[in-house]
Amino acid sequence: MKLDGRENLGVYSSEIDKVDRNTWTEVLQLFDDASIYQTWSSGIARVGEENLSHLILRKNGEIVGLCQVVIRTVHFLKTGIGDVNKGPLWRKSGREADVEHLIHLLEAVREEYVIKRGLLLRVWPNEVESSGSGMRSLFERLGFKCNSTSPRFRTLRLDLTPPLDELRKNLLQKWRNQLNRAEKDNLRVVEGSEDDLYGIFLKLLREVVKRKEFVPVVDYDQFRAIQNDLEEPLKMKIMVCEEEGEPLGVSICSAIGNTGIYLFGATGDKGMKVNGSNLLQWHMVQWLKRRGVRWYDLGGIDPQNNPGVYHFKCGIAGRSGKDEMFLGEFDAFNSARTYLLHSFILKTGFLREKLKRIAPFATYLQRRGTI
Repeated sequence: MKLDGRENLGVYSSEIDKVDRNTWTEVLQLFDDASIYQTWSSGIARVGEENLSHLILRKNGEIVGLCQVVIRTVHFLKTGIGDVNKGPLWRKSGREADVEHLIHLLEAVREEYVIKRGLLLRVWPNEVESSGSGMRSLFERLGFKCNSTSPRFRTLRLDLTPPLDELRKNLLQKWRNQLNRAEKDNLRVVEGSEDDLYGIFLKLLREVVKRKEFVPVVDYDQFRAIQNDLEEPLKMKIMVCEEEGEPLGVSICSAIGNTGIYLFGATGDKGMKVNGSNLLQWHMVQWLKRRGVRWYDLGGIDPQNNPGVYHFKCGIAGRSGKDEMFLGEFDAFNSARTYLLHSFILKTGFLREKLKRIAPFATYLQRRGTI
């Protein structure tokens, strides 16, 4: 089954690059599985607006699916790579999830970007393994092969449905004791979305980098550009822990759809002596509750290589937190040329540095956890 532009197949139809930015921002917020990675601003920061493509799926005229694709051209091979980060979107808010929407959406995406444009299409679905045992086989049945060489994103998710007092009781005892001490200290939390708060994060991050002696592989300046370009309802929440006006630590979270994602954090040298990170995370939980978000994704764990961050996040997730694995990367291609490109990337890492800006930063989080 194929979808082509406005071609109507039964009750489904698709639109390719017919939507403007304002409309995209509006409809994006109608989906539970929406995230910062499918925002127009995220795409612009990674590849520029001229290299973005947007697909909308309708059923009986109603929008039931979305997909933003960021595209890089490999000129000497006369082909390119299209990346779908945390998409496509098909879980409409307030509706029971209908897998038929996902099926038609994947067919439309493959038809447009693999068959018609001849791209190597790489998809990182915003789906965890617990969302359904047949999800992986569904992708493969529709022509998307699981890339077993690509790292899979592992995280802890906390269900925010219970009342706030129950969420606090759910915290692990040691973590809750540290929170209690932080609340008794002379600490203050400042929150907002302004650029100067992001600047404080970058300043403290430099202290972290020097202290831990590692080379960041995330383009934090790129996320700063995303933040400055995002519409106000979609901006990241930045929280700064201060003591007598001096910043000690920062936490940054994005909440679009029904999931809040802990993106970045940094604790300065002086902040290592207090429990400001606990206070920031508890304030973040409260903010997500006020926002009506269902899940808190704690942003990546690696128990072996970064046990400290792992145990800290376990304290937040508590007894009810879920250790989840995302489905991973799925690739689709339709010609010998794109097959060669796919094989070349797998074997040599070709274009890895150029492409990592438009791929999920899950690899980084998988190895280190969030700072």
